[in-house]
Amino acid sequence: MSTGPSESLILSVVGVGADGWPGLPERSRAALLAAEVVLGSRRQLDLLPPEVTAERVPWPTGTGAFAAAVDAIVARHGHRRLAAVASGDPSFHGLGTTLVRLLGAGRVELLPHPSSASLACARLGWPLDATEVVSAVGRPVALLLAAVQPGRRLLVLSADAATPAAVAALLTGQGYGESRLTVLQRLGAADERLTVATAASWHERVDPLNVVAVECVAAPGTPLLPPVPGLPDEAFEHDGQLTKREVRAVTLARLAPVPGQLLWDVGAGAGSVAIEWCRAHPSCRAVAVEHEPARADRIARNAAALGVPLVEVVREPAPQALKGLPDRLSEPDAVFVGGGTTVPGVLEACWGALRPGGRLVVNAVTVESEAAVLRWHGEVGGDLTRVAVDRARPVGGFTGWRPLMPVTQWAVTKP
Repeated sequence: MSTGPSESLILSVVGVGADGWPGLPERSRAALLAAEVVLGSRRQLDLLPPEVTAERVPWPTGTGAFAAAVDAIVARHGHRRLAAVASGDPSFHGLGTTLVRLLGAGRVELLPHPSSASLACARLGWPLDATEVVSAVGRPVALLLAAVQPGRRLLVLSADAATPAAVAALLTGQGYGESRLTVLQRLGAADERLTVATAASWHERVDPLNVVAVECVAAPGTPLLPPVPGLPDEAFEHDGQLTKREVRAVTLARLAPVPGQLLWDVGAGAGSVAIEWCRAHPSCRAVAVEHEPARADRIARNAAALGVPLVEVVREPAPQALKGLPDRLSEPDAVFVGGGTTVPGVLEACWGALRPGGRLVVNAVTVESEAAVLRWHGEVGGDLTRVAVDRARPVGGFTGWRPLMPVTQWAVTKP
């Protein structure tokens, strides 16, 4: 049996470290020496020595340009031997997985170098398997905040020299200013160096090629914001249109977040359900539908502050907003309707778009919305639950119970 690449192979992706050509194993060198065209960033292409005689083609820059560029390059050079250079391990937050997705696994060979996360943990003596890694390359740095907890160790893969300062500012603003930052620069190169400071005192200039190691330290009194559903109401900026903590925890339990799945949060208000859905796992995705401009802006701020800035905010009324979504957002695995239950067409659009096996949860707080829920329950089944919550509040010099508005919750799984 052959152990070499498939006959359909068109591209070898070679992981390269900051040490460049000298640090490559023989198989990686052979792939580059045999190539007729080598693709990569200008910095990575400049690491290759003259004996790599292939034509050097830099990847284009700009949002949305990469997939089109891959198609164009394959169309133009697919008959020639192709290779690409990528940073570290191409399958770890890297170029390799993107190319496999675009071209197919049988057409891409991945030749990894140790990843920057592996090298950083080796330098620090940290266990790689117990260290959470967040990539800020082409993604918002605010993603870091979903992983920040007292005592946690994190690695942030930096986009450029400005990333460490952005990380420091975010941590300081969230009450984690005493966290220890170790910025590891040019890992694996002869001029590798480390810079250490607290987040609150950070003012260093660093090399663009860096990784930020964070040892999280919370100031006394900093709120604990775990990934389980039911964050305090005070964690969200809101105008009163908020699914309250206790009801939200029950709602998320019925929605049942699953890694990689998509939620529609219709009539999102402050966006609390969409945000907690995304905090359940980094691969969870959510669309928050809210047509009121101030509330839509508030959802975006809440999502960034709670570490899930990729929540998609749709600023149109339902059901119209649900009909124009791009394909990647058009078939939800779960739908929550917190507002707009009585608007004609909303429940019909949600039920019609929901994938088979998907979950629909509707919270009704008015007589009219409860009537709509009871009608739908009669037609398609599901579970009905009445959620009533009392909270203790001062009554003069004593303490009494103050009820929240009761919620009728309908939960149903689509056959």
